[in-house]
Amino acid sequence: MPVSEFDIIQQVFKSRAQSDNQVICGIGDDAAVIEVPTGQQLLVSTDTLVSGVHYFPDANAFDVGFKSLAVNLSDMAAMAAKPCWMTLALTLPEANQNWLNSFADGLFTLARKYQVALVGGNLAQGPLSITITIMGTVPAGTALLRSGGCVGDDIYVTGELGMASLALASLKGECRISSNMQQSLLERLYRPQPRVETGMQIRNLASACIDLSDGLASDLLHILQASSAGAEVNLPTIPITASLKALNEQHRWSLALCGGDDYELCFTAPVANRTVLERMSGQFGCNITRIGKVTTGAGIRWLDENGLVKPVPDSGYRHF
Repeated sequence: MPVSEFDIIQQVFKSRAQSDNQVICGIGDDAAVIEVPTGQQLLVSTDTLVSGVHYFPDANAFDVGFKSLAVNLSDMAAMAAKPCWMTLALTLPEANQNWLNSFADGLFTLARKYQVALVGGNLAQGPLSITITIMGTVPAGTALLRSGGCVGDDIYVTGELGMASLALASLKGECRISSNMQQSLLERLYRPQPRVETGMQIRNLASACIDLSDGLASDLLHILQASSAGAEVNLPTIPITASLKALNEQHRWSLALCGGDDYELCFTAPVANRTVLERMSGQFGCNITRIGKVTTGAGIRWLDENGLVKPVPDSGYRHF
C-alpha cells in the first residue's frame, strides 16, 4: 500500500517536531497559530534549495536536510534574531522512506540545537525542492538591518571565507586540495554552521549586518547600497584558509570573495565597540575579524598590503 502525504507528515515530521508553549496550534491544521511574546517583533524569512542548483542530485539526504535549515538560520543570525518556528514545503519525485528519514534527521539535528519548532508546511510530488520559511523574534526595534552602516564604522566578518567554494571547486575538478583538508572543507559546504549566537550577541553592538550567502564582494555591497556609503577593505586581513592562500591570486580572491555559500556574517560597527568585539572573538565557535571601514562614496576599494587599490573579482553568485 503506497504511503500517503498524511502518513509522511505524521511518521516523519510530526513525530520529530518538538513542542513549544507559544505554538497554540501547529502541524495538522490549515494554518499555525503562534503567540508572539509581548515586546517582541516577528521576523520572517524564506529560502528555497533546488536539486542540481544548490546541491548535487545525489547529495546525502542528511546533509540536504541540515543545510536547508542552516541557510535559513543564517538569515535570522544576520538580523540578530532568536529563531523560533519554521514551516517546510517539500516537493518530492517519490516517497522514498529512507531518504525522508535521513533528510528529517539532518533537519531536526539543527532544529533541536536552536529549539526551532516545525509548525506546518506542505508536501507535493514533483522535482526535488525544499522551501523553508523561518520565523524569529527580537526585542522591538533592535533588529539589525542592512541600512544602518555609518561612515567611519569598522567592517567585520566571522569565521573564514571561501572554504565552501573551494570545496565545490575541488569537486568540479577545478583545483586540488590536500586530503587532510578535504573533509573540513566539505563539511563547510554540506553542513554550514549558522552564526546564530554571534548574531544575537552583536545585536546592540553592530550597526548593520548581512549573511554571506553569495560572497563578500556582492553581499557587503548590499549593506553599502542600503546605507548610502562606500568601503575600504584590506585584503591581507580577510580570514582565509591555508589551502586558499596556496592558490594563485586571481583564483584565491575569486573563491574567497565571490564563491558564496559561506553563511558567515558581515557586519559594521562603531569604532567605540571595537574592544568589546575583539574580546568576543572566538567565544561562539568562530573568530570575528576586522577587515576594513565604511567610507564616503560608493562601492568597495580593495587594498593590498601596501594600501594600494587592487583589482579583484567583484561579483558574487547570481541565480539568473
